[in-house]
Amino acid sequence: MSSATTGAVEAFAAEVGPADAGPVSAVGGRTQWGVGGGVTPDAREVRAPAGIVALEAADMTVRVRAGTTVAELDAALAEVGQTVALPAWDGATVGGVLAVGHSGLRRLGWGPVRDVLLEARVVTADGRVVKAGGPTVKNVSGYDLCRLLVGSLGTLAFTAEVVLRTRPLPPAERWLAGDADPFTLVERLYRPAAVLWDGTTTWVLLDGHPDDVAAQSALSGLADADGPPALPGPHRWSLRPSELPALGGDGSSPGGPGRFVAEVGVGVVHADRPARPRPVDPHVVELHRRIKAVFDPGGRLNPGRHALVAAGAEGGMTTNRRPQTPESVTSERRNEGGP
Repeated sequence: MSSATTGAVEAFAAEVGPADAGPVSAVGGRTQWGVGGGVTPDAREVRAPAGIVALEAADMTVRVRAGTTVAELDAALAEVGQTVALPAWDGATVGGVLAVGHSGLRRLGWGPVRDVLLEARVVTADGRVVKAGGPTVKNVSGYDLCRLLVGSLGTLAFTAEVVLRTRPLPPAERWLAGDADPFTLVERLYRPAAVLWDGTTTWVLLDGHPDDVAAQSALSGLADADGPPALPGPHRWSLRPSELPALGGDGSSPGGPGRFVAEVGVGVVHADRPARPRPVDPHVVELHRRIKAVFDPGGRLNPGRHALVAAGAEGGMTTNRRPQTPESVTSERRNEGGP
């Protein structure tokens, strides 16, 4: 790894500062800034370094700094016939998309965001640079910390640089739409990239070899469409895929999502109403609290945000509170019987 690359990451770590440097927030493109709760106003803002470090087309991996926009990364990958399964929201950064963990509309066919991340170099709450994962799956052993970091909203560590798994750019793609049962189509078609449904109309995205796309299009019985529907918002529900048929043709019933577009086979529902808070198993809450205590005992990283709040947990959590003093952390651990 070049000294220039190392220097950029180390400079970011110095900007984050040591454990006693106070609350700090990592800022990306602010495209999903409200997810997981608002950051406390006294948090100092920092930005991860940007730039593509190394594109290994033959290995289908790319090393990129977290402050790089997904659009910039996509443009560079397209030159070698590849892409990456990260949603390219306008202005969204690689680090921000990974921190939020929301996949794009192609999740059904391309998989979740967490599967893209192979290696991460992160800055810890005490200002150290730590590496998780490896540039190839074969080189990884032990706990899969990369999966833990995806969706953690920057509350465990700040991502500085990552190695991502790329995929071939589809030679052909085609959006279709019509009046068809989406739950039948998702089983009938071979690996559709997306199946969307608003209670009345079904949209399907097919990609791959042109002959395969044409054959699957004929099998679907749908007509060509200009693209996906406009997504209602700003709310995002997370349901079991098996629960989607219950939304029926009218999401405006009490407790329903209102106007919605559901990702069939995935369970994500884009809606204009907020989801009702869901109770969370106390053991899950305790697990989140303990993980946070290990990675950021002072609560200085993105204070005010929490992954359980982003997931719609009832009551959220209070573990990502104002920074504690070392003495208060030690006292709390003793009261709980810890070391």
